[in-house]
Amino acid sequence: MSKVVVQSIGLSLDGFAAGTDQSLENPLGVLGPELMEWFFPTKTFIEQHGGEGGETGIDDGFAAESMSGKGAWILGRNMFGPVRGPWPDDEWKGWWGGEPPYHVPTFVLTHHAREPIEMKGGTTFHFVTDGIHSALQQARAAAGYKDIRIGGGAATIRQFLEAGLIDEMHLALRPVILGRGEPLFAGLDLRELGYQVGKMVPGERAVHMFITRIS
Repeated sequence: MSKVVVQSIGLSLDGFAAGTDQSLENPLGVLGPELMEWFFPTKTFIEQHGGEGGETGIDDGFAAESMSGKGAWILGRNMFGPVRGPWPDDEWKGWWGGEPPYHVPTFVLTHHAREPIEMKGGTTFHFVTDGIHSALQQARAAAGYKDIRIGGGAATIRQFLEAGLIDEMHLALRPVILGRGEPLFAGLDLRELGYQVGKMVPGERAVHMFITRIS
């Protein structure tokens, strides 16, 4: 059976996985890019955006692993874009231009229905209005034997953690303090929910922490 995973989530020392005030100008929120400064120099990220070169060390290895081998993704509404409330039209199709980096069926959690969007490169966005369990059921059907990645944001990851639906989680702990933002573990008792730290791997710009669910 495929696993449900979280990978490459940048986390500050004070526990935030995104900055405040997400907008078109600040997709990761104010100060949010500091959480992903480990990811931006990697060969994986640069090639995703049509460039050449980039670093190929430990950070890049985890970045590449997080973007490959997935059968489906699940995203929260905020991860898909800054539009709030009912969809005003069909113009917004995500942050990523005409070819998003997913290349597989991608399920977006929302309270407002919308027709699927088929994008270049194999990504089709499906909009799920009846919660995380429905999204996961649909993602499993699409993924087959491959893993399903919960892409974020923080509130979406918390929902899946609280329901005990995440099998493995990879966090890239950054040596920064945001002060405020989107907390990843607020209100959760991970030990009580059955999670433990599996391993820790220092990288070039982050410490990679792996949390697993005890069977």
